Amino acid sequence: MRIVVCMKRVPDTESVIRIAPDGGAVDTADLNYIINPYDEYAIEAALQMKDADDSVQVLLLTVGESAAESTIRKGLAMGADEAVLLQVPKDLSDPLGTARLLAEWLKANPADLVLAGKQGVDFDHGAVPGMVAELLGWAGASSVCALACEASHATVEREVEGGRERVRLPLPCVISADKGLNEPRYASLKGIMGAKKKPLAVVDCAAQSGALGSLEAPPARPAGRVVGQGAAAATELARLLKEEARVL
Repeated sequence: MRIVVCMKRVPDTESVIRIAPDGGAVDTADLNYIINPYDEYAIEAALQMKDADDSVQVLLLTVGESAAESTIRKGLAMGADEAVLLQVPKDLSDPLGTARLLAEWLKANPADLVLAGKQGVDFDHGAVPGMVAELLGWAGASSVCALACEASHATVEREVEGGRERVRLPLPCVISADKGLNEPRYASLKGIMGAKKKPLAVVDCAAQSGALGSLEAPPARPAGRVVGQGAAAATELARLLKEEARVL
């Protein structure tokens, strides 16, 4: 069985995000990058299947800049067998452009199962896995919190309002992982050393990548206003909430 895990490098969630002077990208000068946390659940799911069956091969597939190689090595250190970087000049913010690159590669390099995180914690689109499934014409399931695979199908569970939904999908299919699917493992020292020797192929996709329009920071929150003190201010506050804020 060949499992492809679509993973993404994202800024550390504790990073302070600043817009570059040209307004077309995020200023990455002081950013520390990590594996997208939701993608770690997908990697762990693949590795658990590999642990149970030595014939399972796990490949990491990433769309990103050349600098993404160091983050991909962290995924290889967890236990994946190999990786492919679909290299673009700048990390893409367009989910459809990302999905098209992933789908094109998967059409030429078929997999039995494609796993991914349910969303990236940078842009939070949550759209790429579903788009990849559609572009490939495969079945797909999103936000999966339980997964079991057999020879010809996968059975997944998704949390829905009031309970869980169970879905049976034919293989190959695309599944996106949610928090609670598993507990991602830490890379061992042996895994970290071994990751340096594992194959990481780089495919130049610069000609196929789209350009980002522009970025801007959200507007500053306006200063607060004191409308009075005590019970006498209640009438004025109600008026402002109704006529200015329009929340009543």
